[in-house]
Amino acid sequence: MRYRRPRGTRDILPSEYDERQAIYEKARDVLRSYGYRFVELPVFERIELFVRSIGEVTDIVEKEMFTFTKGDETYALRPEGTAGAVRAFLEERMTPPVKIAYWGPFFRAERPQRGRLRQFTQLGIECFGVASPLLDAEQIELALEVFRALGLQEVEVLLNSIGCPMDRVGYRDALRSYLRARESQLCDDCKRRLERNPVRALDCKTDGPRLRAAPAIKDYLCEECAGHYAELKDILSRWGISFREEPRLWRGLDYYTRTVFEFRAKGLGAQDSVGGGGRYDLLVEQMGGPPTPASGWAIGIERVQLARGERLAGSSGPEYFLVSIGQGARAEVIALAKKMRSRGLWVEIDYGDSKPGKQFKLADRLGARRAIIIGDEELAMGVVKVRDMATGEERFVKPEEIV
Repeated sequence: MRYRRPRGTRDILPSEYDERQAIYEKARDVLRSYGYRFVELPVFERIELFVRSIGEVTDIVEKEMFTFTKGDETYALRPEGTAGAVRAFLEERMTPPVKIAYWGPFFRAERPQRGRLRQFTQLGIECFGVASPLLDAEQIELALEVFRALGLQEVEVLLNSIGCPMDRVGYRDALRSYLRARESQLCDDCKRRLERNPVRALDCKTDGPRLRAAPAIKDYLCEECAGHYAELKDILSRWGISFREEPRLWRGLDYYTRTVFEFRAKGLGAQDSVGGGGRYDLLVEQMGGPPTPASGWAIGIERVQLARGERLAGSSGPEYFLVSIGQGARAEVIALAKKMRSRGLWVEIDYGDSKPGKQFKLADRLGARRAIIIGDEELAMGVVKVRDMATGEERFVKPEEIV
């Protein structure tokens, strides 16, 4: 039997792993400047956590969760990060305001395609305890700063407000009436959700693009929600952050309130969203905590890599390859390698006592930047020869200068 990786997953090989580490480090530095500190949360939770937070009548809960049962409990591999972050905020009794960030694998049983995997990596942030639209604006600014640090300059911001639960009562009635008049044209999923959650039609991959004339939530916002949205737009404009209002942007999760936003990058085709998020002011209370405003976003790392089109500079090969010529030199090579590695240098040696020509070929294949050559001549002089593998330039130096 020939074993293959599961459909919708990828093997991250060393050169790409280095790139992803560079992405993480650049993003971490930007997030730190805004006060976000990293946490590590479980990759699986009780399924009820996601059903309660994401919404029972959503694609994620209905179709896309990987679940398993152990004893009397049913668990799900995490499809998104906010539910687990809220659970941790409550269980660990964090005192707001709290800013956290996370990075890691997430799982959705979607149909795999370019930019859409069943196991994917996300960078996410959450802030608990701040209700001001100033935070919404700052989080959008922060995401754009992260994109710039990663080399993505042209990222479009889509913006909308989906109001509060009271706003949605009248809006759902209007949208439901609009959809009923076109029910025969809807897909089976949207027909089934028509009564319980008609707004999911706006996110539907089949029907959503055909509903451009549907009622817009902005016409149903209460005074407070409309004021929050107006202030957010004013802040973004004053900060020079461009955005495009998208009245039918809803996102695929039921916990959002008021502000929602999405980031889109050029060159990705249909899967051009590289991240998004918004405000979820009611979720902490719905999950058993005190009333706590909150907001956050997540960025898809694989989408960022595709949008970049080129890799971040990273360690593609060893800094040094040590070449020994003669048996006496081999012991010196091993001793020097130990000293250099103790200083954090990436050093490779030949393990098979090969001829010098074969050692140089191995150094080339590994992508070593420099070769250090030790032979009888070098031993007699108390030096080593350093060769730049790109230019071929050579010079003699004392071993302690390298270490």
